[in-house]
Amino acid sequence: MRSRRRRPLIVPVLLCALAVLVARPTSATGDADAPGGLSAEVVRLYEEASLATQQYETGRREAEVQRGRAQRLERLLTRERKDIAALHGDLGRIARAQYRSGGGLPHTAQMLLADSPEELMRGQRAVWQADLAVNNAVTKSRRAEARLAADEEKAASAWQVLERRNGELAEIKRGIEKKLEEAQWTLQGQADAAVAAGACRGAVRLDQPRTGFVQPWVAPVETYELSSGFGSGGDRWASRHTGQDFAVDIGTPVRSVGAGRVVKVSCGGAFGIEVVVKHAGGYYTQYAHLAAVTVEQGERVAAGQWVGQSGTTGNSTGPHLHFEVRLTPQLGSGVDPREWLAARGVRL
Repeated sequence: MRSRRRRPLIVPVLLCALAVLVARPTSATGDADAPGGLSAEVVRLYEEASLATQQYETGRREAEVQRGRAQRLERLLTRERKDIAALHGDLGRIARAQYRSGGGLPHTAQMLLADSPEELMRGQRAVWQADLAVNNAVTKSRRAEARLAADEEKAASAWQVLERRNGELAEIKRGIEKKLEEAQWTLQGQADAAVAAGACRGAVRLDQPRTGFVQPWVAPVETYELSSGFGSGGDRWASRHTGQDFAVDIGTPVRSVGAGRVVKVSCGGAFGIEVVVKHAGGYYTQYAHLAAVTVEQGERVAAGQWVGQSGTTGNSTGPHLHFEVRLTPQLGSGVDPREWLAARGVRL
């Protein structure tokens, strides 16, 4: 299995960027008449879904940091509550000591009960010290209680910010994914209709981003999981599996693995919508079960150039790309695609 790769993302103001993303028109049918039609709309929604996912991950990491802050505040609150309880205990002990030592007696009564001026002075010093200790303890207790109240407010605010951010990010992600799913299955419906009629709709011209491939060979899709492999058996095939399947969603851009010329674009049959490209050295590559094609027969393509969009047309149990490497354009001359690509520096 190949690990998924994501484009690097710098999001200077996360939530502002997300608000802009949501504000963009993303109707699955709103751009159907624009160049590329629904196919272009699916690609655009893929980009938005990818951006939303990366923003969601950025937000999730920020939320974890926020969670750590809130948990530190909770631990601080626990310590402060213990300190306040200790201060209250000190106040109780001081009050009891004052009561036992007569600290609560009026000054006149203390003079009448004193046996000598020295005893009176000692008593006054004790009272003064006790009063000072009480005042200090009360002041510390009040300050601690004020800090506790402020920190409790900070902790509550931190948790509220955390929950609100997570909710906003999740809602944005769900909204884009819903629009993408609707567009994908609308595209697949058009593809199924074309296959049933046995007439392809023609090439869809998409604005492919600049890739700058320097290597002559690439994988047929950028992000994927490998599923059924070459030569595997099962009830789905009359004989052994003739290619390598890539588990990808409907509408995923499919790339030519190398430079060559498109020798076949067809609809119908077990492979549904398919494209076959001839490469130097006499090998052919096939891209099958597509939802749309982006090239015409006879057209020359470069390594990494989009030739179609994945789907689930023909004899297919779910969205995926069926990829073959052949010695001839026809079925039955296949070689192991993984070994063939590995020999050219592409490891799946």
